[in-house]
Amino acid sequence: MKVLVINAGSSSLKYQLMDPSTQEVFAKGLCERIGIDGRLTHKVPAKDLKKEFEIPMPTHAEAIQSVLDALVSPEHGVIGDVKEIDAVGHRVVHGGEAFNKSVLITDDVMKAIEDCIPLAPLHNPANLTGIRACQKVMPGVPMVAVFDTAFHQTMPEKAYLYALPYEYYEKDKVRRYGFHGTSHRYVSARAAAMLGKPIEELKIITCHLGNGSSIAAVDHGKSVDTSMGFTPLAGLPMGTRSGDLDAGILQYLMNKYGWNIDECLNVLNKKSGVLGISGVSSDFRDIESASKEGNHRAEVALEAFQYGVKKLIGAYAAAMGGVDAIVFTAGVGENDAKTRMAAASGLEYMGVKMDEAANNVRGKEAVISAADSKVKVLLIPTDEELMIAMDTAEIVNG
Repeated sequence: MKVLVINAGSSSLKYQLMDPSTQEVFAKGLCERIGIDGRLTHKVPAKDLKKEFEIPMPTHAEAIQSVLDALVSPEHGVIGDVKEIDAVGHRVVHGGEAFNKSVLITDDVMKAIEDCIPLAPLHNPANLTGIRACQKVMPGVPMVAVFDTAFHQTMPEKAYLYALPYEYYEKDKVRRYGFHGTSHRYVSARAAAMLGKPIEELKIITCHLGNGSSIAAVDHGKSVDTSMGFTPLAGLPMGTRSGDLDAGILQYLMNKYGWNIDECLNVLNKKSGVLGISGVSSDFRDIESASKEGNHRAEVALEAFQYGVKKLIGAYAAAMGGVDAIVFTAGVGENDAKTRMAAASGLEYMGVKMDEAANNVRGKEAVISAADSKVKVLLIPTDEELMIAMDTAEIVNG
């Protein structure tokens, strides 16, 4: 079965064509500068082929058409006809409380995604645009929505409710939703497979660490808590996002500098996090280089991030009454051995014992804890596209 996975942003569109049963990726790429001019980067892994094209893309419909043209091209295509694509899986950021799993896209589903726009005003409109564009150029092909928030819908009330007047939850749905759910679901399932145990018997803490970071407590296969909240701004300090802070700081800064709420949130979303502390970059590699050169702020930025990860690991172990495995994934989690070691060291009291040599690895599945560690620490590269493709195939095949 061939599934096209689409991740549509406001001016970009990522894609992969794959067979979820064999996990083979036939082609993948990126459309950029949609609505400006248009650029397509197309890759065929089996041929180690990479092609770049300047293609007019006034809307996402032209972007999708350029992807289909690339997939059937005699020179760099991987299929003979668009009809070989059996289904399309779409990443959708926010499903609110309406969706606790992936679903076949219908008119009612589209309406429900639209209803969630106030909860994700930057992402859901772009996701809807990508779906409509595919429907326009691929009529009749079944399509599935896979939600970032769905995995966390198993959280209990005590974990997702904020201590605000209850009416704001009842009327306005202000609550913790959590994000990166597709990634947390994928790596927790892989962790169970690596340990050779049913996920229903395990307590797992998954650490999705990158420019955007979140941690989840996965108890017997279900998310019971996660660090991101009503928006992806909550939790850990990230590349440019502040993470958790005292809400009174907003009033203080707004009064002092005459900001409105949009200006304040711009600072919290785009100028804070490790960029804000370090003053160097939002890229952890740049900050680490600066730290090695003696930049104190860069060093503190890394320490604050690592400390935040460690605190949440401890909190989620307490929430679940123990932990069997800790997983590191995403850009920083998969590639930064120093951050993994700092975050997981000092946890011997709860059965974690790291192995520096085993931890000296990048971007591949590995057990990075010591052989006698009671809690296994794992590195597992995430694969959200495969998860989307697998869900799509399962739903379409009934």
